[in-house]
Amino acid sequence: MGFTLDHDVQPGNGMRVVQLTPPGLACSIVIGVGISAPNAAPVQNLHLVVDDLDAVHAELVARGVEVSAVSELGGGVRHAYFSDPDGNSWVLQQITRA
Repeated sequence: MGFTLDHDVQPGNGMRVVQLTPPGLACSIVIGVGISAPNAAPVQNLHLVVDDLDAVHAELVARGVEVSAVSELGGGVRHAYFSDPDGNSWVLQQITRA
């Protein structure tokens, strides 16, 4: 998805921690395996706010990611949805402010 891989460690006991930073942003996302309950459900509806949803959508499709069509929710809010290989669901969100 074009994220920068900041950190990827496997300290043992089946644990893995990955830290990723979306392009052009200073905030990161941390995903961990083995740091929560072993049978925990995937995370649902993690939001990634983007400036240009159409461009991000096109890039993900070009990379082979199955992404929903863009939904117009009204009030300047648009969404598209996808899931990662671990079953976590993601929402791409664009908010246009007048």
